[in-house]
Amino acid sequence: MAEPPDGDPIDEATRESLLERVNRQSATVGAKTLETITINGTEIDLHELLIETRELPEIPPGTKDLVSTAKRTLKTEREARVERLKTEGSLSEATAETLAEEIIGLDRARNALDGVYRPDYGEEAHNMSIDDYKRWLGFVESIQ
Repeated sequence: MAEPPDGDPIDEATRESLLERVNRQSATVGAKTLETITINGTEIDLHELLIETRELPEIPPGTKDLVSTAKRTLKTEREARVERLKTEGSLSEATAETLAEEIIGLDRARNALDGVYRPDYGEEAHNMSIDDYKRWLGFVESIQ
């Protein structure tokens, strides 16, 4: 993913500010989702998938695997972009800002897919506990 430099590298304060922004609970409010996502080599129109699944009380059996794979792919893509934002020393401010917007868009898409299908409330509660714990650790680390 080598890109031509499009400005001076960002400073650490800007990097930290962007990382804080992408991890904020309210970051996805008003954010745009990505147009497409590639799953197993196939490009999927993410907007179309979200529109198709938005009104359903439950995802049809043939679509459940696609939605689960899309959610995993969104999570993987988010993690890769966050890692790049955290560690890549030569990021320009414009590229870092673009990365932050993409991360927020990935989160928004994942939130939309999460709202459609709840396979197991016990599993969901467990995952929410883990997410709460991670947020708590992030808060504690930020005040140290």
